[in-house]
Order: sequence, then C-alpha cells, then structure tokens
Amino acid sequence: MVYAVNGDIVGLEQAGAACRECNLFQLCLPVGMGSDELEELDSIIKRRRPLKRGEHLFHVGTPFHAIYAVRSGSIRTYAPTEDGHEQVTGFRLPGELLGLEAIHLKQHPCAAMAMETTSLCEIPFERLEELCLRLPGLQHQLLTVMSKELLQDQSLLMLLGKKSAEERLAALLLSLSERYQRRGFSPTDFHLSMSRNDIGNYLGMAVETVSRVFSRFQEDALLIVQRKHICILNLPQLAVIASRRVSDTE
Repeated sequence: MVYAVNGDIVGLEQAGAACRECNLFQLCLPVGMGSDELEELDSIIKRRRPLKRGEHLFHVGTPFHAIYAVRSGSIRTYAPTEDGHEQVTGFRLPGELLGLEAIHLKQHPCAAMAMETTSLCEIPFERLEELCLRLPGLQHQLLTVMSKELLQDQSLLMLLGKKSAEERLAALLLSLSERYQRRGFSPTDFHLSMSRNDIGNYLGMAVETVSRVFSRFQEDALLIVQRKHICILNLPQLAVIASRRVSDTE
C-alpha cells in the first residue's frame, strides 16, 4: 500500500514513520497515543505538497472533507465582511490545526492562505471519525483540540476588546512568543510571517497605528524591529502592557 507524502508516492513504512519523526509530535493529534494507535493514524494522513506564499488551502464555501495540521510555515485565515472587505480571523503556526470550524456546516466559513512556503498534513475527517470510534485516546485528543479552538475564539474577542492599541499589539506578541516557545523555538527572537496590514486587520487597527506602536515599543527598549524580525528585550514589561498573560490566543 502507498501514500502521498509531500506530493510523492511512498511506501507504508516510510509514511507510517512520519508522525513519530515529526518535531511537532507533542503539539498535534498524536499526544498520548500508543504506537499501534499512532500507526493507524499515520495510515490515513496525507502529506500534501507545500503551498507557496499566497496560495490558498481552501476558500470560503469549499466543501469540508479534512482537517489540516501545519508542519512548517504559517497560514492566515480570513472571512468576507458584509461590506465586501476581508476580516483576518487568525494565524496558524506549526503544530496547529485548521478546518475544525467547518465540521458543523460541512463547508469552510473562512479562507486559508499561506503566508510563506507552508507544508501541511491532511487528515480526512471521515477516516478520522472511524478511527475515533475504535481509539478512545484519539477521540479525547480531538475533543481537547476543539476545546482549545473555542478558547482561542474567546481570546480573539479579548484582544479586540482591549482599550488601547498598545495592549492589543502587546497581547498578540505575547501570544506568538508563548506559541513559539511551546514549539522549542526562542520566545524572544522570531520572524513575523504576517504583514503589518494583516496585524492591523486582525487587531482592528490602522496599519499606520501598528507601525507607530512598534516604533514606540522600540523607543521604550521593549523590543527591536528589523522589518519582519522581532527581538523582544523586555518580556515582563510587555506582559504588563498587555494587562494580563495571554495564552493560546488567535
């Protein structure tokens, strides 16, 4: 039997080792699963060809048939507004899932676009449901992930409801810091794959305001900004500005 891995056809043994060898092993669905269960999950996962920057994974209204895990790169999700514009609804980093919001409607309510070259795992939902009936551990993990999605939606509302632009941007930077740290990367030195326009859209701020707040944070020695590269110099003070510790946001 063969499977598609990054667009190539490979044998079962090679495909079956993919989850165990992935450096995001503890951040995705296989958490807490035994080796036999993991092999069954491996057998249904498809490793898609990488998306190029600006390429869509799905559009609004695309029929739902799978959920996706980001292996590398990053994804921006957005939805149309009533006035014909776009509202950025989130940013997905390695180890995070996409598509869960489409389970109820059986179609995607938002679009997903790669912000840079991005590799993903595709998990056919019908096959996943079948496995969940046999593997309680997998079912529990999926429910945990769905619960986290709800918390992320709550955090988005909290971000948009903050009183100042400084608090909103500080909260987003803290969220990214924590998420990168969970993935084994530096919590204070990272690349922003999203544009200033995307950040402003997501936080409900004008792009000029986003740039002004970044400049203010740099003047106050909170961080160093070099184009899209961020080096946080004073993480505790950034947390004070955000008013509270923000975890699992966006």
